[in-house]
Amino acid sequence: MAQFKFQSLEVWQLSITLTDKLLDIADRLSVDKKYRFAEQLNGAALSISNNIAEGLGSVSSKEFAHYLNIAHRSTFENANILVVLERRKYISDTELNDYLEELDKLARKLTSFRKYLLK
Repeated sequence: MAQFKFQSLEVWQLSITLTDKLLDIADRLSVDKKYRFAEQLNGAALSISNNIAEGLGSVSSKEFAHYLNIAHRSTFENANILVVLERRKYISDTELNDYLEELDKLARKLTSFRKYLLK
């Protein structure tokens, strides 16, 4: 089976694992007819790994760094959505804390990778 280069990146691997978890939450929201929340979370969750993958197809490190910046911003978007979901009692405080920890770890790794590319 063919493998794309982005699949070997640690930041992509972390992001796709987190994406799976966030999409599970979105699926739960859809079952509960919270479609707007589910739609927002689906888009924001997919944005992280999508931008890492798309960015690796760039022609320059500077362009790739731009896509990593978008992925980084998407971690913050996901964090905000999760805070709102917890405030609305759609996810637990424990879930929120766990996901925020994972998002923070990913955001830090994206920042480090971006800085490395721009050296």
